[in-house]
Amino acid sequence: MEMIPYLVAYAGLGVFIVAVAMRIVMWVKMPMHVRWELYPVAHEAKKASYGGSYLEESEWWTKPREVSLVGELKVMVPEILFLVALKEHNRKLWLRSFPFHFGLYLITGSTALMVLQGILGFSGGGAGGGSALNAFLFYAIMVSGGLGLILGLAGSLGLIRRRLKVPELRDFSAPADYFNLVLFVGVFGVSLLAFATFGSIFFKGVAAFVANLMFLNLTPFEEGIPALSVTVSVVLMSILLAYIPMTHMSHFVGKYFAYHSIRWNDAPNLPGSDEEETIQNALSQPVSWAAPHIGADGKKSWADLATEESDKGETK
Repeated sequence: MEMIPYLVAYAGLGVFIVAVAMRIVMWVKMPMHVRWELYPVAHEAKKASYGGSYLEESEWWTKPREVSLVGELKVMVPEILFLVALKEHNRKLWLRSFPFHFGLYLITGSTALMVLQGILGFSGGGAGGGSALNAFLFYAIMVSGGLGLILGLAGSLGLIRRRLKVPELRDFSAPADYFNLVLFVGVFGVSLLAFATFGSIFFKGVAAFVANLMFLNLTPFEEGIPALSVTVSVVLMSILLAYIPMTHMSHFVGKYFAYHSIRWNDAPNLPGSDEEETIQNALSQPVSWAAPHIGADGKKSWADLATEESDKGETK
């Protein structure tokens, strides 16, 4: 029985990694998106501040492009951490969605600190034992983890209420949307209840579990640890970890491509470039649309249909 939480955790982590990798491959293989041509583009080094682009330059195709990673980070970091766009366009939804997402970030950060604690060889520590660094990490784990659970639970409940209350959301909410949020409520609620019941000893047990997990030390919990509460919490978290990337909640992967491959993709289509090859491959695809005005027969390509002459002698 003692090995069950470890096996479930390994399985959950494995499913998460594979599912995320499959999502990334799916996005990478998707056809080139129709360019939005929306400015400013964040990676413009000097012209983003006023919405300009390299296309302003005369004979721009002969000059090297200046791309700023810092400019992208200035946009992406606030958007990821604080959901800036949602705040600007739908503040009422942001008030529920932000604590939910930020709670997830804090829980992730708490887990990362547990990993660091394990790497440094600490035992999971306590409030007063071990080195000063160990004590600091322990308090940081407990504060970030506890606050993350509170915010995540509050955000989940708020989003459920928002979907039920607002007709625009209720009409377009599928049963899976409610199931996902209820699952978060359950997972966060169980862990938060365990923390409220056992206090710091709960996070000490979780930190020790993570350290054991890292080094394949599949041993029972030490005496004094609420083994059942820790086991239930880590099993539920592992199941949630495996479930997230297999649903539309995997948008944390798609968001990168939405920005870099669609919204900010301003790479020029120059002779011999990757863009030219991609476009040529897309134009060579056969078209089998049923609409009679398209004239597709499943054999003609997009390039054929775009360049053939119509009955009036004009190019389509």
